[in-house]
Amino acid sequence: MAEKKAWRSMGLTDNEYELIVEKLQRAPNWTELGLFAVMWSEHCAYKHSRALFHLFPTSGPYILEGPGENAGIVDIGDGLAVVFKVESHNHPSAVDPFQGAATGVGGILRDIFTMGARPVAILDSLRFGPPTNREARRLMDGVVSGIAWYGNAVGVPTVGGEVQFDPCYNKNPLVNVMAVGLVEHEYITKAQAEGVGNPVMVVGAKTGRDGIHGASFASAELDETSAARRPSVQIGDPFKEKLLIEACLELAKSGSIAGIQDMGAAGLTCSTVEMAGRAGLGIEIDVAKVPLREEGMTPYEIMLSESQERMLVVPKKGREQMVAEILRKWELDAAVIGQVTADGMLRVREGEKIVAEVPARLLSTHGAPCYTPEKRAPGKCGRGRAELPLAVPEDLGAVLLKLLASPTIAGKEWVYSQYDHMVLASTVMLPGRADAAVIRIRGTKKAIALSIGGNSRYCLLDPYRGAQIAVAEVARNISCVGAKPLAVSDGLNFGDPGKPEVYWAFDQVVRGIAAACQALGTPVTGGNVSFYNESSGQAIYPTPIIGMVGLLEDVRQVVGSGFVQSGDQIFLLGENREELDGSEYLQVIHGITGETAPALDLEREAAVQSLCRELIAGGLVHSAHDCSEGGLAVALAESCITGGIGARIALPAAGREDACLFGESQSRIIISVPPAKVPSVVTAAAKAEVPLLPLGEVGGDALHLELPHSSVHIPLADMAEAWRGSLGRALG
Repeated sequence: MAEKKAWRSMGLTDNEYELIVEKLQRAPNWTELGLFAVMWSEHCAYKHSRALFHLFPTSGPYILEGPGENAGIVDIGDGLAVVFKVESHNHPSAVDPFQGAATGVGGILRDIFTMGARPVAILDSLRFGPPTNREARRLMDGVVSGIAWYGNAVGVPTVGGEVQFDPCYNKNPLVNVMAVGLVEHEYITKAQAEGVGNPVMVVGAKTGRDGIHGASFASAELDETSAARRPSVQIGDPFKEKLLIEACLELAKSGSIAGIQDMGAAGLTCSTVEMAGRAGLGIEIDVAKVPLREEGMTPYEIMLSESQERMLVVPKKGREQMVAEILRKWELDAAVIGQVTADGMLRVREGEKIVAEVPARLLSTHGAPCYTPEKRAPGKCGRGRAELPLAVPEDLGAVLLKLLASPTIAGKEWVYSQYDHMVLASTVMLPGRADAAVIRIRGTKKAIALSIGGNSRYCLLDPYRGAQIAVAEVARNISCVGAKPLAVSDGLNFGDPGKPEVYWAFDQVVRGIAAACQALGTPVTGGNVSFYNESSGQAIYPTPIIGMVGLLEDVRQVVGSGFVQSGDQIFLLGENREELDGSEYLQVIHGITGETAPALDLEREAAVQSLCRELIAGGLVHSAHDCSEGGLAVALAESCITGGIGARIALPAAGREDACLFGESQSRIIISVPPAKVPSVVTAAAKAEVPLLPLGEVGGDALHLELPHSSVHIPLADMAEAWRGSLGRALG
């Protein structure tokens, strides 16, 4: 083996192999080498990222479980908790977009019900090349179809998300999925192999050869050989997962189990190692007892298979039969394959023969190497301020229509119309109707608000500030429906961390997220890092995705983003600044990025969001919509389109009129207020020391924008046609 250096083909470096030999005081056999290859992969070990995780704030008054478990848990009162997490499935989706995305949904759902929670919602954050690119269209069609197929069949609503487009994602699509569940405190389960002598069981689907070395595959750059590695992509069965959800929730309530873990990346290897490691114990298993769906599978294949819809369960001793009966009730396999041991070893047998014997801690993140690569700030990423267009376009109305039709801004009905967002009948706000999804909590007046997003162009220009803006905007979305932001799960997507510029950006993003989460009181409960998102040496933009949950104490207070009532007065919370850098306007209209990301004052951001929530709770506003991509004009147009009513706006622009309309200054929310409530809103804004700018009035069948030197008048029907129809037409 040493001569062939087989470990290289598995993704291990020579130094890592030497470290394994040193720690074991012997050379690993073939099966053991496979165990190390998957467990020390970037996907499982976070070896280039975990040195920075300590920077994240992870505790707070609502946090019941932070990083380290399968998902974060947030207390929402009344003995209930929200369980949620963001995960990516980027590499599999690039090779097989349908199954890659589908199994990404299945995997993140298992992280939720592993904790004893019933999944209630899915959200997705997607990145593709421009729709004009044939390959990007193929990838997007496959990914959206895969998410729809799995989510619809498994019976969990896909209630929200976002899609953005850029050439950097032409060959490297990003598929980040957030799953959310609800659990009563008493039924929370953990992924720990507790109790020496307790049996270990494999439950769910049978094991096949699909997905072998999937974790290693997800830890390498995509190249011309990637398509040949489709066996590394798992195959999902949402109908079996639906049965598995019910069986696992019944197990959690039965009192028969000490621990449970899903089999995701690295399959049986990862689940045994992580369960043993968390408990500080060992596990011994016999692979000859694992239910198989293919003949002749070797111990190596059984341990590394990533066949879907499987769980590892540690029943309390003597409760094995109860567990098996529950699984049989749901027409699923259940087999005792081993037991918990006191010696801290992962011992794998095939009958009487020991085929692998390695300290579980050595295989885990505690034993895996941890790297801090060289980091170096790149040169200017954008085209600087000196090259900004000096002339304001003559027809700003045409600019607005073009922005509304641009893929990143355009309505995403083509996507969400494929998803079942009403199954379980708890969805309060339909996709496209509000800045965040809202899910009713049955038996209470409460609801949870959910949002996911990020802006990679900002992070290209300034990864620290761009990451802060990602947190701020998602929290702003939560606040715009009246909910208090509670906690974050992140998905961090980057290129090769061995490149100093990539690692510098990663370092800055982590620090930016940490600072924003600290300022806004939203601790990080967990998440995912996906490196090596590049092709032919070309990395994607730094793309942190932020998933967030919030709590609405009274679901009757929720407001949407669309204007509601003719005669309502329109105000802007926050202030306009002359900022065009990083905007969709510069990219779409002028083909340049600018020099830096928009400015962000986190103290002002917190104040704007707090005031918005206060106004909604007081019944003082009919709608609230944040200003993001496309700026103030696009946000006003969206509120008109969503509400089906026009508005007349007067803008006292100082400086460039295009910056006033399309600049992407942060910490801004558009609200519509019944005339009788205006004095109360003015008083609340003054007390909160938040700028309040009167913009105009709701009404009519067009958006009219009056500026000092020009005006824009666009019929509502024209805006709706540009916004609603363009993405579907572009995708064919």
